[in-house]
Amino acid sequence: MEHANILIVEDDADINRLLCAILEGAGYTCRAAFSGSEALLWAEKYDYDLVLLDLMLPGVTGEEFIQRVRRGKTMPIIVVSAKLGVDDRVNVLKLGADDFIPKPFDNAEVLARVEAQLRRSRQFSVPAAEAMSAGPLTLDLDSHAALVDGREVPLTGREFDILALLMKNPRRAFSRAQIYEAVWGEDFIGDDNTVNVHVSNLRSKLAKADPDHSYIKTVWGIGFKLGDVL
Repeated sequence: MEHANILIVEDDADINRLLCAILEGAGYTCRAAFSGSEALLWAEKYDYDLVLLDLMLPGVTGEEFIQRVRRGKTMPIIVVSAKLGVDDRVNVLKLGADDFIPKPFDNAEVLARVEAQLRRSRQFSVPAAEAMSAGPLTLDLDSHAALVDGREVPLTGREFDILALLMKNPRRAFSRAQIYEAVWGEDFIGDDNTVNVHVSNLRSKLAKADPDHSYIKTVWGIGFKLGDVL
């Protein structure tokens, strides 16, 4: 297993210690933060491979933490919270979270989801100078950056990976299940909403950066493919 640095943001000291114990027992290095404000300081000072994040935090809330971190960081964020109804899950995905684990959690599930996120983020680490283009849009797969006419479009890790999947296969239409299994690295369990939210966010960001092109096309009855911008 490759080494990884993980930021654990949880104001309950017992839960924070438990999460640290689970991950350190698997060989990861953990940094504990007990408020959103403290977590922001650590996230701005260091690059972490993944963040485990509670939502109900003193100071800066978990939702605000996601918003502020996503302005410049793409590491996976897994929300671990008792506040995870359907609306809450949709909201954190729209803000830029990559996954969520409800409390109370199973120790093995926490570890499995962390490992899956780390595998996914490393899956797209490719040799330098590899890039793909579609019209004025370029994906730099080495720096994990999306550029429109040279201007960077701030994408989350999931959004970047979905776009990379479509651009690598420009004539293929992917079902939501195929996108989920390719990008999340897990078996699809029949919930289209996760993929739909990420695709909607991705479309909005690309449309804002380049209103003259539609980069993601809906193929009715199937799913999504790259738009006709080659």
